[in-house]
Amino acid sequence: RDRYAAFRQRRVVVKARFVKLAGKGADGARAHLRYLQRDGVTREGEAGELYGGDSDRIDGKAFADRTDGDRHQFRFIVAPEDGIEYEDLKPLTRRLMAQVEEDLGTKLDWVAVDHFNTGHPHTHIIVRGKDDRGENLVIARQYVSSGIRERAAELVSLDLGPRTDREIEQRLRQEMEQERFTSIDRQLLRMRDDDGLVSTNGRDTFRQTLHQGRLRKLERMGLADEVGPGRWRLEGELETTLRRIGERGDIIKTMHRELAGKGLTRSAADCVIHDRSGEAAQPVVGRVVARGLADEINDRQYLVVDGVDGKSHWIDIGKGEATEPTPEGCIVCATPRSTEPRQVDRTVAEIAAAHGGHYDVDIHLKHDKS
Repeated sequence: RDRYAAFRQRRVVVKARFVKLAGKGADGARAHLRYLQRDGVTREGEAGELYGGDSDRIDGKAFADRTDGDRHQFRFIVAPEDGIEYEDLKPLTRRLMAQVEEDLGTKLDWVAVDHFNTGHPHTHIIVRGKDDRGENLVIARQYVSSGIRERAAELVSLDLGPRTDREIEQRLRQEMEQERFTSIDRQLLRMRDDDGLVSTNGRDTFRQTLHQGRLRKLERMGLADEVGPGRWRLEGELETTLRRIGERGDIIKTMHRELAGKGLTRSAADCVIHDRSGEAAQPVVGRVVARGLADEINDRQYLVVDGVDGKSHWIDIGKGEATEPTPEGCIVCATPRSTEPRQVDRTVAEIAAAHGGHYDVDIHLKHDKS
């Protein structure tokens, strides 16, 4: 029996988003298309070039014009874990989209652009929300969430061959010390018994060593406790916590990369993250070092600000098209949105409290006709 059967196939990460184009969505779609073609995304540091199934150069404006009046579009990011092995991602993308067309039974109107600026080569694909008959394109949720990823993984495995034992073991050893959610953590969660405990006893010595090493790392992070010889209890929100730690680690790496590009250095302690969790309590004043995409699939952008307080700040500024242009080097004051309750919030809470926790318009009018 192949003990690594579950790891043989090459991994591909696919992020997907269904985007409504009504109202301001159409303007956002054009802004998204422009941003994907920004400078610095190719291996040579040049602007991204849109391509399609039959052409290496696609007119972005013409594609955007065709989408006018569409109800929606689909956006995908396809990132092969071994993408660095590809000199050119276009052939892979075209084969993937041809397979998707075959699976869906329709020709698709799509454009793509490859990005090589993050250390993890990936492809952005935008698909019009129309099929070849001009009807609204509907894709099953299951196919969007996992089918496209499986198709992409099959193609990459055909190109590069299945992973060897040595590749798999080397990658798993690297995962043991990572401060993010890993495939080993997923295994450990599946191994929990009825009491919620994980046992590391087993016949496979490599896997036993792997699990034991990972559990020791989680113990040092305060996410696992050894309750007996070879018996471990995992922290209840292990996956959520590790994913959050991984995201923050990625942000710190982004900050260091942006700062280094401007000849600046900061320790991790001098890097402050202001995200949507509302941690920022005071305005941040300083010089803009960089502006970029915090979430490429949802168009959320960030600023890296070299603050007058001697610290560097990463600030989630939300949708790109909703925020004023901020050239590098300009001085900004970034103020957190107020999360204090307003009078309308207090009114709703007061009425709900007087009616068993329920609120609607009728209850409100009975409570206060004014």
